[in-house]
Amino acid sequence: MKSRNLALATLVFGITFWAWNLIGPLSTSYTTLLSLSAGQQSMLVATPVLVGSLGRIPVGVLADRYGGRRMFTILCFVSIIPVLMVGWADSYGALLFWGFFLGIAGTTFAVGVPFVNNWYEPSRRGFATGIFGAGMGGTALSALLTPRLVEWFGRGTTHVLIAIALAVAGVAMYLFSKDAPSWTPATAPALPRIGAALKMKATWQGAFLYAVAFGGFVAFSTYLPTVLHNVYEFAQSDAGLRTAGFALAGVAARPLGGILSDKIGPVMVLAIAFAGTATMAVVLSFGPPLELAAGASLVLTALFLGLGTGGVFALLAKMVDPSKVGTVTGLVGAAGGLGGYFPPLVMGLTYSHWHDYTLGYLLLAATASAALVYTLTLRGKSKQHNKSEQLVATS
Repeated sequence: MKSRNLALATLVFGITFWAWNLIGPLSTSYTTLLSLSAGQQSMLVATPVLVGSLGRIPVGVLADRYGGRRMFTILCFVSIIPVLMVGWADSYGALLFWGFFLGIAGTTFAVGVPFVNNWYEPSRRGFATGIFGAGMGGTALSALLTPRLVEWFGRGTTHVLIAIALAVAGVAMYLFSKDAPSWTPATAPALPRIGAALKMKATWQGAFLYAVAFGGFVAFSTYLPTVLHNVYEFAQSDAGLRTAGFALAGVAARPLGGILSDKIGPVMVLAIAFAGTATMAVVLSFGPPLELAAGASLVLTALFLGLGTGGVFALLAKMVDPSKVGTVTGLVGAAGGLGGYFPPLVMGLTYSHWHDYTLGYLLLAATASAALVYTLTLRGKSKQHNKSEQLVATS
C-alpha cells in the first residue's frame, strides 16, 4: 500500500511539475514571436515560479487539514485552466496573467512531502521524500518534450495534451490513493499553525538551505534554455534537450540525497552538495567550451543541487513532528521556489547590460558557499532520528 501511494504521488508530482514549467522551454519562441527584451523574457519565465512558491504556504496548511489525496486531486483539476489559457494566449500580457496562475501546478510539492512522510517510519523518510522528489523530473520532461510536441502538433494542442494528463492524474489519485492510517486532520486555525511553524528553528533552517538547493535547480531548469541559446546559440529544441539532461541529473540525485542522508546523515550530504555547487558555479563563470566541458559542468551542478534537495527534506523529516510537516513543508517549499524566482531575473538583467552571465554564476557561488558555512554549523547539533524526530523544535 505504501509503495503504491508513493508511486502515485511521485507520478502526479511529475505531471504537475511539467505543467508548471511549460513556459521556460518555449521562452525563445515567445521572445521571437512577441519581440521581448531580455528582461521581459526573464520575467515571463520567472512568474509561474513566484506563485508556485508562495502558493505552497496555504497549500501546505490545507494538506494538513484535508489530506494529500484530496489536495492532489483538486490541484490537478484547478491547474488545467491556466495550462489551457497559456496555450491559447497571444500577447505578452495574457501570457504573464495566465503564467501567474500556472504557478498553482507547482504547489503540489507541499502536498506530497507530508503525504509520503505519513506512510513511512522515520528511518525511511529520507528514502520516501527522495523518491517523491524525483517527480521534479517533470521539468526534464517539459524541457525535452514540450518544444518537440509544439513542433509536431502546435502550441494549443500541446497544452490540451498536458491538460488531459492532469485530468487523468487527478482521477487516478482520487480513485487509487489513500491517506496514511496515521494521518489525522489538523483542526487548529491556519494562521496560528503558520505562526507556530515560523517560530521553529527547523523552518528557518530548512527554508534557507532549500532556497539555495531547490532554488538553484528551478532557476537552471527554467532559464537554462535561454542561457544556452544566448551563449552557445542552440536552437530551441537543442537547448531543451540539454536542459532535460541537466534536469534528469538533478532528479536522479535527489533520491540519492535522501538515501545517503539515512546512512551518513543529512548534514554531511548538504555539505557535499553546497561545496560542489559553489565549485561548479565558479567553473561555469569562465564559460567552459562546448560540448564536453560545458556539458560536464552543468551535469555536475545538477547532481550537487539534486543531492541538496534530497538532503534538506531528509533533515526536516528528523526535525519536525509529522502533524506539522505539511505546514512546515509549505513554508520551506515556498522559500525554495522563491530561491528559483530571482536568479532568472538577475541573469536577464546582467545579460541585458553586459551580454554575459558571469556575475550571476559568481553570485550563485557566493550563496552556495554561505549555505555550506551554515550547514557546517549544524554539525554536532544534530541527533539520531531514533532518539527524536525533532532535531530543532523551538527557537
